Amino acid sequence: MKLIIGHLYADLMNIYGDMGNIIALKKRAEWRGIEVKLKVKSLKSKIKKGECDIFFFGGGQDQQQSLVASDLESSGKGKIIKEEVERGIPLLAICGGYQLLGQYYKPHNRPKLPGVGLFPAYTVAGDKRMIGNIIIDTQFGKLVGFENHSGQTYLKKTGQPLGKIIKGFGNNGGDQTEGCIYKNAVGCYMHGSLLPKNPALADWLLEKALKIKLEPLNDSLELQAHLQALMLK
Repeated sequence: MKLIIGHLYADLMNIYGDMGNIIALKKRAEWRGIEVKLKVKSLKSKIKKGECDIFFFGGGQDQQQSLVASDLESSGKGKIIKEEVERGIPLLAICGGYQLLGQYYKPHNRPKLPGVGLFPAYTVAGDKRMIGNIIIDTQFGKLVGFENHSGQTYLKKTGQPLGKIIKGFGNNGGDQTEGCIYKNAVGCYMHGSLLPKNPALADWLLEKALKIKLEPLNDSLELQAHLQALMLK
C-alpha cells in the first residue's frame, strides 16, 4: 500500500511548525507498513487529478499569500484542488492555506485576494493579533493547538465549523467557532503542529486518504502531549 501526500506551496506557506503535520502523516503511515511519497506542489508545479491521496496546505505571510492566490487562480491548481476534495480526497489547511481556500482574503491596504471557494467562508484582516493556545470541542474529541493570526474568518450559513471554542479566539474572536470542515477537508488556525498532538484527527485524514480502517498505534507520547496542552487552559 502506498500513500502520496501533496504538500501545497511548501516553500512559501510553511510557518509556526506546520511541517510537523507532514511528518506526523508520514510517520503514522510508515509505522503501519505503508509506503509514503511526498510531492511538493508550488508555483512551477502542475497538479494532476488523481495524483495525490491527501493534500496539506500550511500558513504564510501576506506577501506569500498574494503569490499563491494568483497562482491558484491562473494555473488552474485551485480548480483541481476543489474538484479533488469534491470527490473525497482529504485535505488539511492551516491559517493562510485555510484563508485562501475560502471565498476571499482581504489584507490591510491591499487588494482582495481571490480564494478557491472550497470552504464557504471569507476572511478580512483585523486590527487585533489573536495569539495563544487554543482548545476546541469537535467530532474528533478535544483538539489542541496554537493560533497566531490577525485575519478574521467568517463562515457563511452553509459553513460547518470544525469545532467550538473552549479556550482561544478561533475563526474571528467573536462567534466561538474555529475552522471549517467540508467533506473530508479541514481548515483551521491551529498551528503547533496540530496533528502530532491530535492523533485522532491525523488517523481520520489517513483513513479517508487510504480508504481503509487503520490498526491503532501506541499513542502514549502523543496523548501525553495532548493532555499537557489541555492543562494549559
